[in-house]
Order: sequence, then C-alpha cells, then structure tokens
Amino acid sequence: MASIALKSFFGLRQTTSENKSIVLSKPTTQTHRKFRINASKSSPRVTGRNLRVAVVGGGPAGGAAAETLAKGGIETILIERKLDNCKPCGGAIPLCMVGEFDLPLDIIDRRVTKMKMISPSNVAVDIGQTLKPHEYIGMVRREVLDAYLRDRAATAGATVINGLLLKMDLPKSTGSPYKLHYTDYNAKTGGAGEKKTMEADAVIGADGANSRVAKNINAGEYEYAIAFQERIKISDDKMKYYENLAEMYVGDDVSPDFYGWVFPKCDHVAVGTGTVTHKGDIKKLQIATRLRARDKIEGGKIIRVEAHPIPEHPRPRRVLDRVALVGDAAGYVTKCSGEGIYFAAKSGRMCAEAIVEGSENGIKMVDESDLRKYLEKWDKTYWPTYKVLDVLQKVFYRSNPAREAFVEMCADEYVQKMTFDSYLYKKVVPGNPLDDLKLAVNTIGSLVRANALRREMEKLSV
Repeated sequence: MASIALKSFFGLRQTTSENKSIVLSKPTTQTHRKFRINASKSSPRVTGRNLRVAVVGGGPAGGAAAETLAKGGIETILIERKLDNCKPCGGAIPLCMVGEFDLPLDIIDRRVTKMKMISPSNVAVDIGQTLKPHEYIGMVRREVLDAYLRDRAATAGATVINGLLLKMDLPKSTGSPYKLHYTDYNAKTGGAGEKKTMEADAVIGADGANSRVAKNINAGEYEYAIAFQERIKISDDKMKYYENLAEMYVGDDVSPDFYGWVFPKCDHVAVGTGTVTHKGDIKKLQIATRLRARDKIEGGKIIRVEAHPIPEHPRPRRVLDRVALVGDAAGYVTKCSGEGIYFAAKSGRMCAEAIVEGSENGIKMVDESDLRKYLEKWDKTYWPTYKVLDVLQKVFYRSNPAREAFVEMCADEYVQKMTFDSYLYKKVVPGNPLDDLKLAVNTIGSLVRANALRREMEKLSV
C-alpha cells in the first residue's frame, strides 16, 4: 500500500470418464449498463442463442466478470472449485472499490483508519493522519467477498458450477468453440465428482496464479511470491487494540523482499508474510512475524493456516484468440504492497465489458481484437501504478537500512497524503513540485542516516 509521490511512468507495455455435454438455458433478462458497440460489420452473428462465455475461477475477478457478462446479455457459465475459498490474503480493499462495485457494508469486517509501519529496529510510525472522516481501508474475508460476488453474478443470470477445469481443447477452425473438460462436484456422485464437457465461444481465465487456462494458451511463466498467513483468535481486550488498526512489519527477519502484516478481521487477526526470494524459509519468516507482534497477540489461538502463490508481474501473454486472462491469472498484483483484490475485480469487469461491447450484447461472435481492447485500456490506466510500486520495492526493500529510511519517510504528512490518496482512489496522484523536491531531499537524508547507523552497528559487532 506504500505508494509515494513519484513522477508517473508513461512507457506502457506493447501491447477420461464418460463425457457429457451440458446445454445451458439463456440468461434471464437483466437491466444492464449501455455499452458502446464496437463489433465489426463482418463479425458473424451467433445463431439460435446468445454468445456463450465460460469464466474459469470464482474469486473477485471471476465474480465481477460473470456478473458483467450476464447483465450484458451473454450466456455465462462460472466454474469454481472451492466455493468456501479462504485464500491467504490480507483482505484490504480500497475505498473506491466499495462504491465502484456497490459492496454492502456488512461484508466489510473492519474499517481501518490507522496503520503502523514498523521498521527492522521496531521503530513504529503511525499512518493515517491525513484521512478524511469518511475515508478508510476496508478489511474483508475472501470467503465472504468472493461468495457475495458469485451470488450476485448468479442473480444476474450466470450459471455457477462447483467444478474443476481439467483441460481445454482449442478451436480447430475460426469461430468454432472451445471445449472445456471439467469435474462437476454439483453432481450427486460423491466426493470424486463427475467428468463433463462444455463448449464456449470465449473463455475468461480467472483461475489464479496456477491458472490452467493460462497453461492451455501457453501464456508463459512469471516470478511469484509465496504468501503464508495464520488466522489467530485473540482475546477481546487484545482485539480492541486492532479495532481499526492494521500493522505492517518490515525487516530481513520477517521478509527479505516483502513485509509481514497483522490485519484485523471480524473476530480474529490475520498474521502473515510473503517472499519471492526465500520461499523455503517462509515458515521461519512467519515465526519472526509472530515474534515481532507477540505482545499484542500473546495467548492467541491459531484457527486456520493458509498459503498461496502470488504473481509478481503480468504474464508474457494475457490474450490469445478468444481467451483472456484476468486477476492473478494475468499477474495483476502490485509490487511493494502485494495488493490484488481491486485489480482482480476491475480487470474481470473490464474484460467482460469488452466482450459485451464487441458482441453487441451477445448477438455476435467476438475475436482477439475485441479482447485486446481490454488490454489496451488496462495498460493505459494502471501500468503507471505498477511501475511506481516496482521502483519503490527495488529502492526501499533491498536492505534493512533502506527499510529504516522508508519507515522514517512514512512519518511525513505529505508522504501519507500521497500514499493514501493513490491507494484509496487507485490513481498515481500528481505531487506538488516544491513538496516533491523536499521529499527527495528528505529521502536522501533518511538513506544516509540509515547507512551511517548500519556502519556504526557493524563496528560494534566486530
């Protein structure tokens, strides 16, 4: 969440058992937003039905995509294996997401208005002084948020299947369908499920960092982090401390390239850490995170342990023919902060909007050019944010002295305002030139002081 006043970057990217086929009914008529129609005059009409799109993955990306498709007249099938998904995720969402996605306040566990950044030497800086009375960071549980978005997609007309994609056969000719082979756990055949197939005109891969859709289109690999999180039930007295407060710990002990966190939930706290470079040490790093927070979580009981890969950058390929990747499957997680929920939901919606527009609300076939409009819009809107946070991670997460300097900088009111404005509203906020200059000078000063301290400590240890 640490985005600081740096100049915007404008260099965007260039862009087995018996098989059974399912026949799905047309989605019910829903009120939907009016899309600008982009379909080519030469695009063939879909005969006898509406365009059919399969969304693989039912997290924020898949739920948002499925709802938008269904409202836009598309025959929509959403496949999700874990309907009680508890992804190891801090669960922080920006204020703009609450309004943009019309989220009810009762699915938000906590409204965080204060944060503590805690340095390697345990210097704590309070953040949140610049927040306006109505501003906050929402804390959600993924199983609650994901289920809500899926249910809303179903209400809009999407068919939700509790299933696992096994493989996807690519079309053999232009305009022919994709064939998806999957295990259906809705079927009353016991825990093993039932092997089935379906056909779809287009596919949205929203199935996370280990995306099978991505593998089927040879989307390429990316570097990934491992996030490890424990949900810890603490006493009511200790929970009071975290009522509207979240903590972030930095230091080589908790992560050599990321941070540790304590985020409040409804009746417990989520304590976790992540790393790209030292995945084998993740449990040691987690122990160190608990150790740093020990006085505030002492006596707590671990009620759940979670681990999951998190992408570090977008995949080399995100669109191929009539298949598009969104969310973690596309690699839309920010450096430095590790944030992905908002970007997942937003990319799912933007991709679905491109399909609705390109198909004239489901009456025409789409092609790769329609899906590439989603990519062009995405890169133009969000690539500067990703580049800024990438630079921040490289500068301030490289050593403990740099982290000490980073925490010291976070005490600056101007830094806090720029950070929260950029985070809450998902824009790289332009800074005041004079304040930017002061910030640059202060940053250099912090780095110099931190390195001087390191040298003195090294002398003492000799």
